Amino acid sequence: MSWSERFGSKLTGQQHAVPSNSLAGRTDAARMRRGAACIASAVNGVRPARSRMLDYDYSLLWVTIALLGLGIVMVYSASIAMPDSPKYASYRDYHFLVRHLVSIATALVGAIIAFKIPIKTWDKYAPKLFLVALAMLIIVLIPHVGKGVNGARRWIPLGITNMQPSEIMKLAVTIYAANYTVRKQEFMYSFGKGFLPMGVAVGVVGALLLLEPDMGAFIVIAAIAMGVLFLGGVNGKLFGGLVATAIGTFTLLVWALPWRRERIFAYLDPWDDRYAQGKAYQLTHSLIAFGRGEWFGVGLGGSVEKLNYLPEAHTDFILAVIGEELGFVGVICVILLFYWIVRRSFEIGRQALALDHTFPGLVAKGVGIWFGAQTFINMGVNLGLLPTKGLTLPLVSYGGSGILLNCIALAVLLRVDYENRVLMRGGKV
Repeated sequence: MSWSERFGSKLTGQQHAVPSNSLAGRTDAARMRRGAACIASAVNGVRPARSRMLDYDYSLLWVTIALLGLGIVMVYSASIAMPDSPKYASYRDYHFLVRHLVSIATALVGAIIAFKIPIKTWDKYAPKLFLVALAMLIIVLIPHVGKGVNGARRWIPLGITNMQPSEIMKLAVTIYAANYTVRKQEFMYSFGKGFLPMGVAVGVVGALLLLEPDMGAFIVIAAIAMGVLFLGGVNGKLFGGLVATAIGTFTLLVWALPWRRERIFAYLDPWDDRYAQGKAYQLTHSLIAFGRGEWFGVGLGGSVEKLNYLPEAHTDFILAVIGEELGFVGVICVILLFYWIVRRSFEIGRQALALDHTFPGLVAKGVGIWFGAQTFINMGVNLGLLPTKGLTLPLVSYGGSGILLNCIALAVLLRVDYENRVLMRGGKV
């Protein structure tokens, strides 16, 4: 029975105590009935507003759908001319579009399943998920098991599609870092018990990724782990030492290998004759695409660089095609959409922490760090602000594993938001 019904029945019950055969009694009874009706009316007037309280963040959902929709259009636009190349001569002009649509359909199913899983279940199985992802990073390096493309062994063939373990590791390290921080909260100021175990875990992951090699994924994973530890309250001096160590390690890795060192030089001066047709070929054509786009672009489908001039136009360099066809305005719109995802991730995480739910709060912020770091690196590479890395633009670029794990991560974020709202209503999760 609702509050208004109980209250109304209580008032109605009081009527029987008033003599019904007296004028005063009849007047009082009528007044009480009118009072009960007014109270019930007021309560029912509040109820619709309460029922309109959303179960989760619809704005975040629509931004995700917008980016997926933009990805469908731009993947088709960027790949439609690829069959003109001898390498893809046997493909139809809609080959990549169809595969991209299948990847999105699979990702949406995975996202729905992930949303149904309570956050406490993710917390419970976080270490096991991390170990599974670690095992897959080892499996991909086994000869005749992992699939190599352009000199990199990053995929495990699964018949009709390929799985990229580094994408799974991004989700696994987000959840595991949050779980680890909560479990080791009292040791966050200790090097041996707090920082070192997580540092070793990330180091092992980094070593496996560098064997593929996949420096871009390692940078994102390291950023997620360090960011979650920092937000979880790790000692400031230890965190500073970790950052310094990471920067020193990356510097040594770049300087120790001639081909990486040459890529840095090409990034610093892409128009040099020594690099323009070599290591800086992608970057120079990406910059040409942005230059042609100017403010409003040359129009959807009007890109010239996608006509087999710009390699990987439908994956790593899809932002350059967006810049050429939709111009500066289109690129700014994409940046704002990703800004909204990162912003909402941190707001949802902050709300969870305010409700004293540390693990969900750190997971939400970890997803924000993941999307923020990967988007920044991809855009920085396309714009010539960073050296070339093999990282896709989340939700937009072609790639089955990336789309699947991006959607699952956002589904987990929406689940955190959903549970926040349940708690704020006084419910239990």
